[in-house]
Amino acid sequence: MDAEKRKRYEKIAEELTRLAGGRNNILGIAHCATRLRLVLEDNDKADIHAIEDVDLVKGVFVAGDQLQIIFGAGLVNDVCQVLAESLHMDSMSLGDLKTKANKRMNPLQRAVKALSDVFIEIMPGILAAALLTGLSSVLGNIDFVQNNDTLYGISRLINISSGAIFGFLPLCVAYSTVKRFGGRPIMGIVIGCIMLTNSLADASAAAQGTVEVTTLHIFGLPVDLIGFQGGIIVALLIGVVTAKLDIFFEKKVPEVIRLLVSPLLTTLASSFLLFMIIGPVGRGLANGITAVLVWMTQHLGVIGYAAFSGVQQLIVITGLHHVFGAIGGAVVYFTDLAALGFGTTVVPGIALADPAHNGYINYVIAHVVALGAGFLFAFLLGIGFDRKKSGAVSVDKASAGDDKNEAGSWPSENRNVTERQIEDAELPEELDSFADGELIGIEKVNDPTFAQKILGDGVAIVPAGGKIYAPADCVVEMVMDTKHAVGLRTAAGNGILIHVGIDTVNLQGKYFDVHVSDGQSLKKGELIMDFDREKIMAEGYDTSACLIFTEPAEGSHVEREAERNVKAGDRIAVVVK
Repeated sequence: MDAEKRKRYEKIAEELTRLAGGRNNILGIAHCATRLRLVLEDNDKADIHAIEDVDLVKGVFVAGDQLQIIFGAGLVNDVCQVLAESLHMDSMSLGDLKTKANKRMNPLQRAVKALSDVFIEIMPGILAAALLTGLSSVLGNIDFVQNNDTLYGISRLINISSGAIFGFLPLCVAYSTVKRFGGRPIMGIVIGCIMLTNSLADASAAAQGTVEVTTLHIFGLPVDLIGFQGGIIVALLIGVVTAKLDIFFEKKVPEVIRLLVSPLLTTLASSFLLFMIIGPVGRGLANGITAVLVWMTQHLGVIGYAAFSGVQQLIVITGLHHVFGAIGGAVVYFTDLAALGFGTTVVPGIALADPAHNGYINYVIAHVVALGAGFLFAFLLGIGFDRKKSGAVSVDKASAGDDKNEAGSWPSENRNVTERQIEDAELPEELDSFADGELIGIEKVNDPTFAQKILGDGVAIVPAGGKIYAPADCVVEMVMDTKHAVGLRTAAGNGILIHVGIDTVNLQGKYFDVHVSDGQSLKKGELIMDFDREKIMAEGYDTSACLIFTEPAEGSHVEREAERNVKAGDRIAVVVK
């Protein structure tokens, strides 16, 4: 880093320190391929508006309780180094930074975030089950459907599908919980299967007394062999326990016998705890919560209805409509609205409304009032919060006319080599597919920095395999230490970044094997890296591979090919004047 650059970066570091709330407000710093990441004592002290205008900054947002400042690949390395030196603070690994961010949360924040992480993972399945249940309820109340063999058959299949998803929901929750708390996801599936095995009496049938329940006596304690259908709280608790046990045994069991003994001990210990402690405690909590909520509706009038409606959404962990349920619950009480069944909501749910006392009209009114109240409160809250709290990504700086070389994507130590190679090159330049898989637009990638083209236009491939190839004749200008991203300079002068996976920087190079190094010349189609797609997906990461034109050749633009399945070597884009 020459003196002029260092002086510029020192000024950036000074401004970032001041705008982030001062030295004492910065708890940790790290960087990934494109972003400087800061953990702050108090995010409200950071002036995100002003940080957006700092030299070379391309965007700012808050995610994962980290302040993330987009500089671009390579450049962020130097800025992070200078900032760390100015603060007399070591740059952290992203894993350590995440731990630091979690520590600054209070216990309630950590608990809510953990629950959110668990249910976001399985939310698609829950939504599918809910919609199928609603559709099944509507079809079940239409005489024409019930009297037509084909329609009745379809209705039954829908009912079976929705019931199956909800029936096995505890297994899904156990799986997601074990994964969230660091255990191997398969151990969550194993304990989930044990919870729902047909060797146990069905929980609903046992509650109704229609099935005989076997009781064992272990250490003098009675253990009822009843399944955990609907036992979401139990699944959460046993998921945490299973994850901790799995981590413990994986560390303590000698490696020579670990493969066989560790999962055995985890399963045995989790099973005993499930039936003897976790199960009874979880059932007690669930029954207690239900009893309190029902009592509130029976004895507290409109307050009970409003409280039930508001809390009920939190109980089922959707976490999005607390205010809707509260206001709507009050309307339900005042209008004496009742239901003929359960399982569906909103528009299709009108089929289950009791027509007595203008039930249909009151059903519509309750929803309109609830939606209107939610909109009003959201609007008022939006006015009350400053833009910096929203964590919105800024794209204004992306086209602010920064000097190309300084605001570029990676270090320029190899620029002389690159310039000699591209001196006589001309556009147009064709770029071939860098992987096998599905070619999609960059705007469809599940990451705002890429999708909003803050770093530049590009394409993405949802890979079908685990190999990345050079899309054109090029020189390697940057290889990330975490091996998930490389920067290239093509023969025609285009600076590109190939970034494999979303947030895979957190893997710290695990499952990646890079075959190139800085300054190496590559021919189109040469292998750049291998990665274990299945293991990365098993860790919960999106494996979409992005190709970003961080520095297009001067005066050029990118013409992308149509979205389709591609093989390495197929043309995916052309850079033209």
